[in-house]
Amino acid sequence: MSNEAEFLDHIEKNRGIIYKVINLYANDLEDKKDLYQEVVFQAWKSHANFRADSKFSTWLYRVSLNVSMTHLSKSKKMTTVKENTNPADHEERFELSERAEILYCAIRNLNELDRGIIMLHLDGYNNTEISEISGISKVNTGVKLHRIKQQLTSILNH
Repeated sequence: MSNEAEFLDHIEKNRGIIYKVINLYANDLEDKKDLYQEVVFQAWKSHANFRADSKFSTWLYRVSLNVSMTHLSKSKKMTTVKENTNPADHEERFELSERAEILYCAIRNLNELDRGIIMLHLDGYNNTEISEISGISKVNTGVKLHRIKQQLTSILNH
């Protein structure tokens, strides 16, 4: 299998990761499409540097988060989102329960880094893996997760 075909196969198998990340960092369909393309493009550019020290999915999370946070800061968008924003309005729709939609809206009110950290936690990554992906220390990851959970509890109880 060629390098390009292998890359495309990995992207196809892990595209849900990209959708999860962009749904937390982009507000409308056009931004989501642009951001998806940018994530895939940046992943392709840096694919040669992927050393397979970690799983492809872990590496793709990191690329997706970095590209999304950079995109958000470049476009100088607000990090808070209106209540009626639907996190699943991308062509590739995720079937979300009402509770999941409420949680997505709450998560979108967090700052950029915290969104990524809680998403990774909810996807079952441990603190060490979250630390490696986000670039913060393991201890700081634990502290941040605790504070994020408190913040989400506060948001959801209002």
